[in-house]
Amino acid sequence: MAHLRSTRRRLVVAVSTVLAVTLGAGALAVPATASPVGRTAFVAADTPAAPIPFPKQHKLVDAGVEGFLTQPVGSTATSRFAWYANGAATGYSGRTYLRSTRTGDFLVFADHYKVTLRDLTTMGVREVALDPLAGKPVFAGSAADTVFTTDGTDLRKHTLAVSTGTVTGLPAGATSVWVQPGTADDALVQFTVDNVRKWALLDLATDTIGKSYDVPAGATISAVSETHVVWSKGDARTAPEIFLLDRATDTVQKVPVSGAVHGEFLVRLVGGWVVYATTGVFDSTNVASSLADVTAYNLATKTTTKLLDHMTSAATAGDGSLYVRGGSVAQGEGMYKVTATGDDAPAVTLVASTGEPTALQITGTDVPATVDLDKNGGTAKFTWNLSRPPAYTMLWIRHTRTGADYRFYDYPDIARTTFDWQGGYNGEYTWELTAVPSNYIGPTLTATGSFTVVRKTAPHDFNDNGAPDVFLRDTSGRLWRADTAYDTQLRADPHRLIGPGWQIYDQIEVTGNVAGSAVADIVSRDRAGVLWLHQGDGRGGFTARVRLGGGWQVYNQIAGGSDLTGDGRADLVAVDKAGDLWLYKSTGSTTTPFAARKKIGPGWGVYNQLVAVGNVAGGAAGDLFARDRAGVLWQHLGNGDGTFAARTRLGGGWNTYQHLVGLGDANRDGRPDLLGVGTQGEYLYRGTGGWKAPLLGPQLAALTFDGGPYNSIS
Repeated sequence: MAHLRSTRRRLVVAVSTVLAVTLGAGALAVPATASPVGRTAFVAADTPAAPIPFPKQHKLVDAGVEGFLTQPVGSTATSRFAWYANGAATGYSGRTYLRSTRTGDFLVFADHYKVTLRDLTTMGVREVALDPLAGKPVFAGSAADTVFTTDGTDLRKHTLAVSTGTVTGLPAGATSVWVQPGTADDALVQFTVDNVRKWALLDLATDTIGKSYDVPAGATISAVSETHVVWSKGDARTAPEIFLLDRATDTVQKVPVSGAVHGEFLVRLVGGWVVYATTGVFDSTNVASSLADVTAYNLATKTTTKLLDHMTSAATAGDGSLYVRGGSVAQGEGMYKVTATGDDAPAVTLVASTGEPTALQITGTDVPATVDLDKNGGTAKFTWNLSRPPAYTMLWIRHTRTGADYRFYDYPDIARTTFDWQGGYNGEYTWELTAVPSNYIGPTLTATGSFTVVRKTAPHDFNDNGAPDVFLRDTSGRLWRADTAYDTQLRADPHRLIGPGWQIYDQIEVTGNVAGSAVADIVSRDRAGVLWLHQGDGRGGFTARVRLGGGWQVYNQIAGGSDLTGDGRADLVAVDKAGDLWLYKSTGSTTTPFAARKKIGPGWGVYNQLVAVGNVAGGAAGDLFARDRAGVLWQHLGNGDGTFAARTRLGGGWNTYQHLVGLGDANRDGRPDLLGVGTQGEYLYRGTGGWKAPLLGPQLAALTFDGGPYNSIS
């Protein structure tokens, strides 16, 4: 028989260990008759060397001297008991309570037909039969090592040692009797007499109920210690109040407290301290309360101290220790043991951890190290996963070279914040994310990092931010640069003055990057026929001009910005007075940016404006648009070798515009666009990428070319 008992014990331990592992996934509930891990399997300890696991989304229901009981938030159908010593756990179904003396723990299982009391030290069991049909006996609660029932007007006790005993002192006519833990020596009894709710203390050694007191209207008897009984008031509609009865003198004092209650107002006693806080803040959104802090009030010194940043539930063990399910910014979410240490602040120890942070934290980041703005329509997406929803987040992006910054705000209702950035300058950036906790518990989260922006050189981009720039010369000869932007329409930032003296040139043409730098350039022809190169400096201005040569007065039209030869560099074309078109292939050299000219063909003298629009039709190379004197716009598709296919007619009426500008990809859809500027306003023609209909209809642009009139726009 000894062998059989040993085998059975090993089986219980093995099965319970498996259940504990399975329960960690939150999927198991076992009958009340199952045995938890036996105490003999290890040596129990008051405080573990390291925090044991606390199940996520569970609340603390009861605490003992050897273990604790939890339930899923919002459910009482299942419970989970775990040992402090090693965290081994067992799940139970039905109504389950944990009770304790100063030295041992007991589980109480209550169903319709019986109540079971189990000693977790000896594994002894007492079953008390109930008869719900007859209405008696009725389960009336439990405390320490005792189960209580009522049988008519009698209150009875049941322990492992005493099958049935009688409690004396219950007032005549008492109904709705309920017994719950007080201290290791006393139980708290609540009952109703003549429709008045009352409470009293039951001496567990003598089985006698002492003096009874009325429960104040709206109050909850919150806790019992060896010296005091505390009750409290307060909910979402009423202000919080705490009252203490001195058990020796029967005097009552009020504890000063203020703040808003958002869930349950929890009040407990530990030693000479009152511990209190409101629940309902930590898991709320945009809710703040000074009562969220777990605060201890010293009855002797009338001072307070903060213990934790919040709590959701709390329970007192038979030895007077207080256990709080809550969190601190320093140690995170879990169950903390609060122990009185005289007049000094109570000691707070993390006993069991959920592994979750209390402070708002980043749990995942999707910020690419390199942002290629030639992809995804020129948009970069940055995402941060957070430990819980924030009240709001702010992203601050700064360009290292220029100091340009971009700020964005998000008000997510989920634990993730995402920002779409339309891009800016090429080069190095730093970012800073600021997130305010939605429950205002813990500090504001700040995180930093960096990334690099890359993109191909755009033919009309002079300050390296990816957006086309438009150059305007006013009648006094000053040259201005307008940096464009596009959201729902094309618009311009305030104009930047390049400088005066540009009236000496009779033509100014944006050529794209022809001189081998990382940004676009322009060429200008003076009235003596000398062509000059103005190489972009990447900051929206130019380096000192370079003389390319004379004799350019033979041309009526000069156009640049399209790669006509398929080598990746923008080329220059010019129409002479005889109507012949000449190609100047780009070399990428600063001193000699163009190769010797090559004649393409005659017949181009019919046009009064030539526009290099880039690869607008999706063909082999860049294209040209040309407007004739009748206002008809023609398309010349590049063949990729410096020649063009037969022209196609795009439509008439284009003589309403004084200036046509092939400004590149204005709306960041990957296709070149065309800008028309006339006395009736500015209009953007967005590219389609198809040669049959390369342009969409006109879209009003808000370039606000203030400071005009302008006699040159390119």
